Amino acid sequence: MSAALAHEGSARLLDVGGMEPPEPMVRILDALDTLGPDERLRVLIDRNPIPLYRVLQRYGFEYRTTQLEDLRFEVLIWLVPDAPSA
Repeated sequence: MSAALAHEGSARLLDVGGMEPPEPMVRILDALDTLGPDERLRVLIDRNPIPLYRVLQRYGFEYRTTQLEDLRFEVLIWLVPDAPSA
């Protein structure tokens, strides 16, 4: 199954449902490499991607995870702008 990537306003949708690890992580990280400073990535995934959260924090991303009614997870990811130097 191939990941579906579509634009929804300023959020790009990446559906990695049905994929076995590590493919969802690979697809998510590839999509983040091309994410613009004002864009967000909306990921739909079958399980809570706990290993992803540490990677996101390490590389300056923030995220919000919501469990959907169909028991899948939606993870909204965005890059945190650099804080101004003091």
